[in-house]
Amino acid sequence: MCTEVGSGYAFRNLTWDWLAFMKKTLFATLLLVMSPLAVSAHDFNAGSIYIDHPMIQEAPPNAPVLGGYIMLQNNGAEDDRLLGIESDAVEKVELHRTVMTDDIARMTPMTEGLPLPAGAIVWLGDGGTHAMFIKPSARYLEGDEVLATLIFEKAGRIDVMFKVEKRTGADMAPGHQGMEMGGEVTNGQ
Repeated sequence: MCTEVGSGYAFRNLTWDWLAFMKKTLFATLLLVMSPLAVSAHDFNAGSIYIDHPMIQEAPPNAPVLGGYIMLQNNGAEDDRLLGIESDAVEKVELHRTVMTDDIARMTPMTEGLPLPAGAIVWLGDGGTHAMFIKPSARYLEGDEVLATLIFEKAGRIDVMFKVEKRTGADMAPGHQGMEMGGEVTNGQ
């Protein structure tokens, strides 16, 4: 190895070693920074159906129901429909829509399911829609996960994991501010 400073050889080796070290350091830093993003990623793909962020709102102790929300995207050429949700973590799951009648909010079952037109994004949470997880087998706290199966008319059965999250009125699904969801009443503020 040539150590003559005048030839520039030692400087070049030092520079290449330094660059290799910096590349490894940068790569390691990116892995550390990106790994929480990968861990927090909460989406599912099954055929033409993309499912993003299935979540259940944390409820107080002994709450008889839990509200569930989810974003669905149909990337296919055919319309589909979410017919229902099943989970061993609760007695049953029903799809509901909140309807105002004479200034009284009432939840009605969505017996026809939730339409998912081709090329559309649909939020189970818009317009007062939600999944009602009835009689949970345990108290689910923020950070818990609840395994469930979404049942589609054409896409079939898709297993997903609903994450339990605390919600405030400001970040609840649209249309649910001011509603009692088995717990604290929020007013959207």
